[in-house]
Amino acid sequence: MSRAVARRAKQVPLRTHWIVLSMLLVCLSSMLLLNGYTHHLFGAEPDGAVTSGGPAGAVPRAIAGGGPVIDAQPGEVRSVRPAKRTIALTFDDGPDPVWTPKVLDVLKAQHVKATFFVVGTEVAAHPALARRIVAEGHQIGMHTFTHANLSTAPGWRRSLELRQSQLVLAGATGLSTPLLRPPYSSEPDALTDADWTAIQETRQAGYLTVLTTQDSEDWRRPGTAKVIANSTPRGTAGQVLLMHDAGGDRSETVAALTKLIPTLKARGFKFATVSDAVGLPQPTHDAGLLERGRGLAAIWAMRVSDGVQSLLTWFLYAAGALSVLRAITTVWAARRHARMRDWSWGEPVTEPVSVIIPAYNESAGIGAAIRSLVASDHPIEVIVVDDGSTDGTADIVEAMGIPGVRVIRQRNAGKPVALNTGLQAAHFDLIVMVDGDTVFERDAVRMLVQPFADPSVGAVSGNAKVGNRRGLLGRWQHIEYVVGFNLDRRLFDLAECMPTVPGAVGGFRRTALERIGGLSEVTLAEDTDLTMALCRDGWRVVYEERAVAWTEAPASLGALWRQRYRWCYGTLQAMWKHRGAWVQRGQAGKLGRRGLTYLMLFQVLLPLLAPVVDVFAIYGLVFLDPLRVGLVWLGFLALQFAMGRYAFHLDGERAGPLWTLPLQQFVYRQLMYLVVIQSVFTALAGSRLRWQRMERYGSLRSPASTEGFP
Repeated sequence: MSRAVARRAKQVPLRTHWIVLSMLLVCLSSMLLLNGYTHHLFGAEPDGAVTSGGPAGAVPRAIAGGGPVIDAQPGEVRSVRPAKRTIALTFDDGPDPVWTPKVLDVLKAQHVKATFFVVGTEVAAHPALARRIVAEGHQIGMHTFTHANLSTAPGWRRSLELRQSQLVLAGATGLSTPLLRPPYSSEPDALTDADWTAIQETRQAGYLTVLTTQDSEDWRRPGTAKVIANSTPRGTAGQVLLMHDAGGDRSETVAALTKLIPTLKARGFKFATVSDAVGLPQPTHDAGLLERGRGLAAIWAMRVSDGVQSLLTWFLYAAGALSVLRAITTVWAARRHARMRDWSWGEPVTEPVSVIIPAYNESAGIGAAIRSLVASDHPIEVIVVDDGSTDGTADIVEAMGIPGVRVIRQRNAGKPVALNTGLQAAHFDLIVMVDGDTVFERDAVRMLVQPFADPSVGAVSGNAKVGNRRGLLGRWQHIEYVVGFNLDRRLFDLAECMPTVPGAVGGFRRTALERIGGLSEVTLAEDTDLTMALCRDGWRVVYEERAVAWTEAPASLGALWRQRYRWCYGTLQAMWKHRGAWVQRGQAGKLGRRGLTYLMLFQVLLPLLAPVVDVFAIYGLVFLDPLRVGLVWLGFLALQFAMGRYAFHLDGERAGPLWTLPLQQFVYRQLMYLVVIQSVFTALAGSRLRWQRMERYGSLRSPASTEGFP
C-alpha cells in the first residue's frame, strides 16, 4: 500500500466493526440455539422406551376405557374406536430418508393407506418425503417438533412444539392437521393425570389426540416374526397399530409389513387411515399462504443452522489441528535450536555500536533506558531522537550529562522518521534500535551484535522480556512473550524466515538498512515491515536469546488493546506489502513460503478459529455431554500448559506464572481474539488506523536492579 493509497483509504468508524461483529455473534448464537434445540434437547429415547407413571384419578373413565382417538373438548369429552375388522396402520418418528421410502413402497404395492405421525425436525430435513406421503394418499399427523414428552414439558414448550410442527408441515406440504400423537404415549388405559392435562391443553389448541390399541414393539427390534405376532389382532375388533418408519434400523418393520398385510387381508381385515377407520371427516386442510411462507422460512432457518453447526464443527477440527501442529512444530524447532547454543558465529565482534532511541513523550522511562545502555560492557554511542515530545524528554536526557549520549530534536513526524534521522547521525556500522521504555542487561548489546561476525546476517532479534510482570495482566503478557513470541522466534531462526525484529531490542547492519532505503512509513508495524524488507533483500535475520532486554508492558486492558491492535493491523499491512515473497526464491522465498505462511496460519487464521473452541464449549455444556466437553477443553489447556512449561524452561524462567493460564483463557485470550478479528475487519474495510502511542509508567529500573527481575 503506497502512502497515497493510504491517504485515500476510507475512514470507517471502528464502532461499525463492532456493530457487524455483534450482529454476527447474535446470528451465530441464534443458529446454535436453534440447532441445539432441534437436535440435542429431546428425542433421545424411542416410543415405548419411556413409560409414564403416576396417579390417574383425574382421567375420565370414559377415556381410560374408551377408544384411541380422543376429543378432550371441555364439557364434551369423548373418544372413538376403529370400525370392526379395520386396521389403521400408523407410523411414528419419520420421515426417514432410508426407511420411509421403503415403507411407502410396500404400502403402494399392497394398495394400503396409512397415517404417518411425523416429527417436525425430520420434516424440515426431508420435506420431499413429507410431500410424497401426502401425494400418495396417506394421512399425516404430528408427533411434535422434537419428539418431546408433552406430559413433562412446561406450557411454553408444549406451545412451541405444536406451533413449530404446524409451521414446518405447512411449509413442506401446504397442509395443516389437527391429528396429534404425543411421543411416549400408548393405550388409553395407560394415561396418567399428567398425560390427561397435556391432552386437554393440546385440545384447547385445536388438536385431536390419537393413541394406539396395539403396539408392534418394532422399536425393540425383536425380529420380524415377533413384530408380525405383536401386530396381529387377537379377534375382529378394529385396531390402531403402532409402527415406526424412523428412529433406527426398520428393516424388520418393512419385512413384517410385506407379510402382515396380505395375511390380514386374507382374514377379512381392511386397512384405512385413522380418520376413515373411526369415521371422522377429512381432518387435514390447506394451510394459508402466510403459514406456508412462515413454514418455509422456518425450514430454511433450520437448514442454515445445520449448516452453521457443521461449518463450526469443521472449524473446531481445524483449530484443534492447527493448535496441535503449532505445538509440535514449535517444540521440535525449539529443541533443535537449544542444541545450537554453543554455536560460534566466528571471531568475537568488538567494534562499537550506535544505539538509536526514538523518543516521543518518554519522560517516565527514558532515564532508566539510557542508564542501562551506558552500563553496557560493549562500546556504544547513544542517539536519542526526540520526536517533538511535549513532556521534556529531551531536556531530561540532556540534563543527565552522560558522555557519548546525544540528543537530536525534530518536529513530530513518527517513529520511522525518527529512526531514519538517528541512522543518518550514527557514526558506526552496527546499529541497535531500542524503544524508550526498554532496559538492557549489561551484556545485551555485546550478545546482540555477535551474529554480525557472519557477513550474511543483516539483522538480529534480541530476547525481549516483560519487566512489569507483578500483576495478573503483567503475568499474562509475560507468558505471551515467553511462549508466543520467543518460542516462535526459535522456530523462525531455525527456518531462516524471521518476520520481525522487535523494536524493543534489535540489531542491524548499517549497509543492509541503507540498501533497502531505511525504514518505511507506510505500515504501523515498522519493525515487521523492516525485517521483511531485509529478508526479501537477501539478508539473513537471526535470533540471539542471550541478548536480554526488559520492556514495559501495558498496565491496563485499554492500553493493551491499543498496542496489540496496532501490532496486529501493522503486521497484516506488512504481510500484504511483502506478499510477493511467496513466489520469490532464496532468502525472500523462505520468508514467504515459511514465515508468511506460518503467520497466516497461526497468527491470523488460528486466532480467528480459536473462538470456535469457546463457542462449542458453551454449546456443548448446554446441549451435549458436559463431561466430554470439559475434557476437550482441558486437553487444549494441557497442550498450552505443556508448551508454556517447556518455553519457560528454555528461557530460564520460573514456571510460577503459568498457574494463571486457565484464567488467561477466559479474559486475555478473548481480548487477543477480538484484536485479530477487528484488525481483519479494519483491513477488509480499507480503514486507515493511526499510530497510537502506549502510555508509559516508568516502572522499569536501571540495570543494577534488573538482575533476577521478579
